Amino acid sequence: MYRGKTLLIVTKHAKEQVIAPVFEKELGVKCIVSSEIDTDALGTFSGEIERVDSPLLTAKKKCLLGLDRYDVDLVLSSEGSFGPHPLYVFTTVNEEYLYFMDQSNGVEINVQELSLKTNFNHDIIHSWPEMKIFADNIGFPSHKVLLKKSKNDSTHTVKGIQTWSELEKWTQAFLDTNPSFHVETDMRAFCNPTRMEVIEKAAHKLAKKIQSLCPSCGFPGFDITDVKYGLPCSWCNRPTRMVYSSLSECIKCGHMEENINPEGSTHADPANCDFCNP
Repeated sequence: MYRGKTLLIVTKHAKEQVIAPVFEKELGVKCIVSSEIDTDALGTFSGEIERVDSPLLTAKKKCLLGLDRYDVDLVLSSEGSFGPHPLYVFTTVNEEYLYFMDQSNGVEINVQELSLKTNFNHDIIHSWPEMKIFADNIGFPSHKVLLKKSKNDSTHTVKGIQTWSELEKWTQAFLDTNPSFHVETDMRAFCNPTRMEVIEKAAHKLAKKIQSLCPSCGFPGFDITDVKYGLPCSWCNRPTRMVYSSLSECIKCGHMEENINPEGSTHADPANCDFCNP
């Protein structure tokens, strides 16, 4: 459907390095990158500009900026978020959202990739030895860091620090004017290879979803929209909390299909049964 067409990737932080190869191989598109759009205007990780919308809506707004500025029909963007896991206490999670728009056909498809693999971290630094410990823990210098006066004060921020000599120089400069300062992992995509890996996984997921066509009308994006729980226990045959079926739906014509036992098992392990293993 998209082979030979041009896909605009709206990014300021080199995300095309991991997105473009996936889409050029899987969809046969030719990828170009926006060079005139300041995506930081929608929010920055370092706090100079607050992101007022959700990550998903922010990704969509980036796509709209691309369609407004460039003469293309296909556009893609992404937005990331970092914070505590909704279920696991004291666990940090990286959420990456990718948004695809096909203006000529009215297609809007998005995916979310949730990963526990992240080195997102921050700390208050009082000395160079403390800084060295922080830097080692987050994988510096392959992963860059940023410094600022305090967590909520971004009036003086130094980003993209990537060498030990540079880090030592700026550490001393901050300590010359304050007894302590704030350091955090620079989570901009081109500064963080670990985040780039998550974005690449999301790109594969989105390409697969776009290629999933509705069996009724042929529209792209036919994918799972809901799941039903209650896979019977192999011992007592009572319903468990394991997935029994998945429901896929077309975003255009509304065609639905239910897939029984999508994970390939007709019964659940008794270890997952609230009756056999209370």
